[in-house]
Amino acid sequence: MTDQTWPWPAGAATGIGSLPGTDIAEAQRIVLGELPALPHLPELPARGPGADLIGRTGGLLVELPIELYAARWRIARHPGKDLRRARDLMERDLDQLAEQAEEYVGPVKVQAAGPFTLAASLELPIGGRLLRDPGAVRDLAGSLAEGLRGHVEAVARRLPRASVLLQLDEPSLPAVLAGRVPTESGFGTHRAVESGVAGALLRGVIEAAGAPTVVHCCAPDVPLELIRTTGAVGVAIDLGLVTDLDPLGEAIDAGLGLLAGAAPALPASSGRAPTSAQVADRVRRIWDQLGFPRRRLAEQVVVTPACGLAGATPGFARAVLTACRDAGRRLFEE
Repeated sequence: MTDQTWPWPAGAATGIGSLPGTDIAEAQRIVLGELPALPHLPELPARGPGADLIGRTGGLLVELPIELYAARWRIARHPGKDLRRARDLMERDLDQLAEQAEEYVGPVKVQAAGPFTLAASLELPIGGRLLRDPGAVRDLAGSLAEGLRGHVEAVARRLPRASVLLQLDEPSLPAVLAGRVPTESGFGTHRAVESGVAGALLRGVIEAAGAPTVVHCCAPDVPLELIRTTGAVGVAIDLGLVTDLDPLGEAIDAGLGLLAGAAPALPASSGRAPTSAQVADRVRRIWDQLGFPRRRLAEQVVVTPACGLAGATPGFARAVLTACRDAGRRLFEE
């Protein structure tokens, strides 16, 4: 087990990113109130195009404008109203963060789509997913790297007493590596991206961003070894999708931090949110199965919901964040 430290306080909890509703001021108040050790910049996709993961991140790209076409995001020939909307929403969110967290001291997390999820979602101006063109994928990664560096700097300027933690959302990464991303016709799939190529591009984006970075992937086959080699400080996963503990144990043993998705993003049939004891037990059980000493758990692990909470009711979402926060404190006090 490594003796390194992680860019969050022991016993921390945070959200994955998205919340229900359209009021960014209220969402930011909830996050700062419920997640005081590691708040994040909320994402509110219910606000419409430009507030979704792809449009929001597309607005950060440098010299690669995006636009909506037939309800899908694609690379545009010139900047237009769709890009302006995405950037205006982000600017509004950052202003609200600065207003409410002006005196905040500690880490704050911001989220963006990673290069391969973007490449599997954005379309070329001539049609077809950008993923089909390796040169375009490299250009996209370079544009994203530059945009994220500027984004991190913008957050740091607004919150001079805080430190920035970046989360790259890569739900499509396993499908990209396995060649499972469908072509536009739906009758075929795009060629798999080699692990070495994917690792190098991800590493370039993470190094350029200039902030400690965690990679979030809510899939059963998270490429943990690849993520570890990119320079990421942590990985965010849904504990309910873990089917093989060995790769996870190896990654943790090598020093990768774990954002443990231990609380459901949607209510069970009872409609009730989990208790903090239930959430803490779930994290503790996995940790014990991996065989690591309890004294390291609260340091290396951050408690989170399993995924974003955009599909939940406001009451359930808030209750889940509270349960995660209190679960983190329980694990710290043991």
